[in-house]
Amino acid sequence: MVRAYTRRDYIRKTPNSRIVQYDMGNLKDEFPVSVSLVVKKPAHIRHNSLEAARIASNRLMQRAAGRLGYHLKLRVYPHQIVRENPMATGAGADRVQSGMRNAFGKPISVEAIVKKGQRIVTIDCNEKNFEQAKVALKRAGMKLPVPCRIVVDKGADLVK
Repeated sequence: MVRAYTRRDYIRKTPNSRIVQYDMGNLKDEFPVSVSLVVKKPAHIRHNSLEAARIASNRLMQRAAGRLGYHLKLRVYPHQIVRENPMATGAGADRVQSGMRNAFGKPISVEAIVKKGQRIVTIDCNEKNFEQAKVALKRAGMKLPVPCRIVVDKGADLVK
C-alpha cells in the first residue's frame, strides 16, 4: 500500500517572525491626515526588512510627534515560509550530497507576498506632522527590497 503524503508531513515548524508590533503610537484617537507607503511592483518582503522599516519610521515619528501624536500601522503579515536546500562544499562533498533529490529544504525565514499597489505601512497624524510622516515613510521604503511611493489616503485638502 502506497502512502499519500500531505503538506503537513513535510512542514516541521514555522520560523518565528521578528516583527514585534503591528500598531504603534496612539491607537484610540482619530487623526485628520493618513499617509501610506505603496508598493510599485509585486514582491516578496522578508520579516527582517519589514521590522527594519517599522523601526526606522516609528523612531522618527516618535521624535517628531511624541508618543501620542500619531498612529503607525504595519499592514502586511509574513506568512510564506522560505526554505533552503543547503549544499555542502569542500573536499568529498559530492559523496555526502544527494543533489536535488529530496530537496524540500529547511525553513529559514518567513516573508510577505505583496501585490502591486498594496499598502505596507500607514501613518495617521495631524497636519503639522505631515512632512515628518512623509520622511518617515521614505526612510521605511529604503529598508524594503522593492520600489515604493507615498500616497495621501485621507486629508489631502488639509496638507496642500
